[in-house]
Amino acid sequence: MRRALLLTCCWALAGCAQSPAAMMTTPRPALPGAFALMADTTATANIDGLLPLEDPAYKALVEQTLSSAPSLSRAMARIEQARARVGMADAERRPNLATETTIAGSRLNPDQLGLDLPPDTRIDATRVSFGASLIFSWDLDLFGRLQAQQTAAAANLDAATAEAAAVRNLLLAEIASSVIDWRTLAARQTALESDLAAAEDLVKLAYSRERAGISPEFDRIRAASGVAASRSRIAALENQRTWVVGRLVSLTGASAQSILAILQSQWVRGSSMPPPAAVPSDLLIRRPDIQAAAANLAAADANLAAAAAQRFPRLTLSAALGLLAFSPDRLFSDQSAVGFGRGSLLAPLLDFGRIEAEIGSAAADKVAAFANYREVVFGALGDAETAYGLVAATDRELAAAIDEADTSGRAARLAEIRYRAGLSDFLTVLEARRTSDASGERAAAAAGRAQRARVLLWRILGGSPQLEGYPASSILGEAEAVDAN
Repeated sequence: MRRALLLTCCWALAGCAQSPAAMMTTPRPALPGAFALMADTTATANIDGLLPLEDPAYKALVEQTLSSAPSLSRAMARIEQARARVGMADAERRPNLATETTIAGSRLNPDQLGLDLPPDTRIDATRVSFGASLIFSWDLDLFGRLQAQQTAAAANLDAATAEAAAVRNLLLAEIASSVIDWRTLAARQTALESDLAAAEDLVKLAYSRERAGISPEFDRIRAASGVAASRSRIAALENQRTWVVGRLVSLTGASAQSILAILQSQWVRGSSMPPPAAVPSDLLIRRPDIQAAAANLAAADANLAAAAAQRFPRLTLSAALGLLAFSPDRLFSDQSAVGFGRGSLLAPLLDFGRIEAEIGSAAADKVAAFANYREVVFGALGDAETAYGLVAATDRELAAAIDEADTSGRAARLAEIRYRAGLSDFLTVLEARRTSDASGERAAAAAGRAQRARVLLWRILGGSPQLEGYPASSILGEAEAVDAN
């Protein structure tokens, strides 16, 4: 028997040593040294300056969102789930102490004894036992299986926290974009109303000249068409406002009435902040989605280690100390004390490839996690290039639109002056006015796109874990707790 047990242990350990290695290397993705589409800049401004931080509507909507946004609540629930799994994994590594109280009854058939008893012998076939005991057990985790499971659970908690931060950044970016859209619509309406006033003045001038017999009725009708065009464009803005309000209701979880009240606050948009300089490696540190993908990769690595540890023996210590008696009054007597202690070594011998299949599955999961990590990293690189390119392009578009509005407006004013002085015909005035109409609106829309491009860049570069002056969301506390652990 001793030889058999010794051979069994040697066989198990030899099988562990001969199994293929489970760990795989995960090389770091090669990143470029700089962004190709980033404009030459020496700006060192804070990344949060890309957001409309001073806009009162943005401040109020952010506070509303961080307290009641549905998507943020769902992300927080996932963090709590991951934290509970960390607690479970930590508890598995610790000793287990339980108490047990039993009352058991049994009935014995004397024939089971297989003995020829004297005729006068009496056997109590019915017996009731009373017991109370403390039971101790502890898996010593010699080869790190439980520790690897705990590491995987902690990595999953990191991933859930990073994913929640990504949800938070997305919400802030969407709110900023919506507020910018609302302010842009107001600026476009102001520009269109200025065009409408100029077109109405032109109609009055044409009507006066028609009554004086200087110009035909056709001139007045053509001038009136410009008034109708401006009014049509102003009416179309209300449709876009409806979309903005509906989007904010979905984002914040607030009513449309409260959102409209918040958006009525006045704010004058300042000049656009220059985009801050960054390098691709910054994305690995700042972007929550990359952090989540890295944490998922770490969890897959730990799960692979836990699967590989199943090839090794498990050493478990267990003991019990209690009382056992066959009548309640004798339960606490000196003779009722019972107990046992045991150490067990459980090693796999022949499982027909079950463990290797689990290792193969965990290895495939790690390969998939690494592929996902690379996809997220290079997706972030592409997004950053796009965002920097959009900022540069929208800035050029804005400069051109402002120049167009100034030039066309000046041309329209000069044409009207020449018309009043009799130096040009009414057709020239109409053409100049038609060219000038909506140029101010286009400049306002271009300014909105430039602001939106900066918000996109803020989110692409990773956002900010804490915006100064805003209420700290509970996600930030979750992230700090993870770092402390």
